Amino acid sequence: MDSEVIITMIREFILILVGKVTVGAVLHVLLPLLRALLLKTAVRNSNYEINFTTSPSQTYDFIIVGGGSAGSVVAARLSEVSGWRVLLVEAGGPPPPETRVPGLLELNFIPGNEVDWGYTTVPQAHALGNYVNRAGRVIQGRMLGGSSSINGMLHTRGSPGDFDEWAALGNTGWDYASVLPYFMKAEDFVDTMFSDSEKGHGGPLGVTQGPEGPLTRAFFLGGQQLGFPTIDINVRGGIGFSHSQFTIRNGTRSSTYEAYLRPASSRPNLHILHSASVLQVVIDDKKQATGVVLQHGDRVLRVGAEREVVVSAGAVGSPKLLMLSGIGPGHHLRHHKIEVVADVPGVGQNLQDDVGVNGLTWTIPGSSLSSITDNLKYLKEYLLTRQGPLTTVNAELVNAWVKVGDEGEPDQPDIQLFLSSVATTADSGALYPSVWGLDREKFKEYFESIYGKAAFNMRPTLVHPKSRGTVTLRSRDPREPPNIDPNFLSHPHDVAMLVKGINFTLALGNTPAFIDQLGAKFHDKVLPECRELVYGSESYWECYIRHMATTTFHLAGTCKMAPLSDPLGVVDHNLRVRGVSRLRVVDASIMPFVTTGNTNAPTIMIAEAAAHIINTHWTTTK
Repeated sequence: MDSEVIITMIREFILILVGKVTVGAVLHVLLPLLRALLLKTAVRNSNYEINFTTSPSQTYDFIIVGGGSAGSVVAARLSEVSGWRVLLVEAGGPPPPETRVPGLLELNFIPGNEVDWGYTTVPQAHALGNYVNRAGRVIQGRMLGGSSSINGMLHTRGSPGDFDEWAALGNTGWDYASVLPYFMKAEDFVDTMFSDSEKGHGGPLGVTQGPEGPLTRAFFLGGQQLGFPTIDINVRGGIGFSHSQFTIRNGTRSSTYEAYLRPASSRPNLHILHSASVLQVVIDDKKQATGVVLQHGDRVLRVGAEREVVVSAGAVGSPKLLMLSGIGPGHHLRHHKIEVVADVPGVGQNLQDDVGVNGLTWTIPGSSLSSITDNLKYLKEYLLTRQGPLTTVNAELVNAWVKVGDEGEPDQPDIQLFLSSVATTADSGALYPSVWGLDREKFKEYFESIYGKAAFNMRPTLVHPKSRGTVTLRSRDPREPPNIDPNFLSHPHDVAMLVKGINFTLALGNTPAFIDQLGAKFHDKVLPECRELVYGSESYWECYIRHMATTTFHLAGTCKMAPLSDPLGVVDHNLRVRGVSRLRVVDASIMPFVTTGNTNAPTIMIAEAAAHIINTHWTTTK
């Protein structure tokens, strides 16, 4: 089909969609048309397709399980040693073409799309009151590049204090001074403004600054009016308001698939097997990992690893695979009739996730600022010239890092305040509730009065929650999703901190920068579920939080890195799994506690560091 014909069809479809977008329409009509056009253009303009293996060899030196943010990096780095044979196994396929377009970001989060695992949490006892079944979506990428292929592309290292604390817990070599070279090794800050000596240049991962508009300018001015400086969160962290930096290069998403795997895929010693599920890590009588059992299509294969198996399946997938392989809490494994190879109580424990408060919305005079249908209007310009709004996030997304509590170091933020020009109500309730798992009727009751109005959101997010959850097996069947229980807001500290975060957010929204210059008005309708409480009181906001706060998809901690003195530790400082040799975990699950802010950049850093650790071990081992 000719490109112009497809563009015309999409344009007409957009006109039909305006005001009545549905999940089914996007999935079954829009996405197939869009993919046909993008794939046609991508194939013509770049080497979009790469070579994949369909028949893996019987043995490799290294097998990496999971081709996501971490696994793609490890596979690419280990395959730099020409004498090492490396197999990367990924459950999903190559990223669909729309995931490469930064301005089409919202399409990645449509429920039912095959790009993520489709997980939801178990019902939450203390939170998610306005979500369907009191459960929230857990979006985890299921494709090459993993979540780096679908996420919001925010590149945030975290605070230096995060990593110094990791080291202080007994994890030698993970202090900020030690991990900084691995951040820099990954990065290529491509804008001329990025000249600081602590910024990486020339690495695989393209990083650019996001767009600036009237909301961003008001955000920074409002911060100044409250006494906060402008900072760069990726240079020594700190407290203040920071411009956002995104993993984008030349108008295209810079995922670990694009940045690491594509350049490495031509190496004959790297085999990439996608659409294949690892069912179990094979462990011999000496408690050594010797390979994996995987399913590819109708075939179940056993593939050997002569040096190591590296599990990089993420904060949900990695503990699940360890437990299916007999590594985990003994009582839990025996309950599911799984032979206990190593009784490691910490596997699947210590689940953490930053918690953000959805729904804090301001209206401003004018027309709607941004929506999925607006973004698609710029498609032709992007395809023909690689120019226009779709070359970046096509929204104003910016963060402040503030301290509202009394605990911890004075320069360590406890709230990440996120502003988005794509408001909760941008699509008049058509897709937003489904993306987050919100109850549609409750959403409509609260927000319908501002449907169609120009609006923006600010979301205070608690970056160091004290609540801890679990990932546990539902059954011994590898095809069954695990039970994901983040145990949101189970610790009273988290609710108290988010109340302070809301108060700070409202104070920022009440600065002259927002009130006088933008004419911003807070949507101060009482949340119906909290109508019995005094509006604006601490108890009201506690109620609001327990109904509206949810995940920010920063899952971490379920295969905790810790010294042997910690009973919930799973891996040591070299990321080796307790009780089993030749087996490591490399992804966000090893974080002792979640970093300050978005987790993609720290996960890539972990993978860069792990590749160096593995390389050093095997090049010095006789």
